[in-house]
Amino acid sequence: MFNCYFKSSKEKKSFYQHKKLEMLNYIKDSLERKIASVTASIEVLESQISRDKKVEVTN
Repeated sequence: MFNCYFKSSKEKKSFYQHKKLEMLNYIKDSLERKIASVTASIEVLESQISRDKKVEVTN
């Protein structure tokens, strides 16, 4: 995976912890974008439903 030479096992552990943190932050950012997209879709759909109910009542 990574071709690195470490001076100590502590250095190696720290390196992999930072790589894991970067990966988890990337996953978190991706999920946040997906949640924002779903939330926006829900809001639009709710406003369309509300609008359609008002049209039915006035007809």
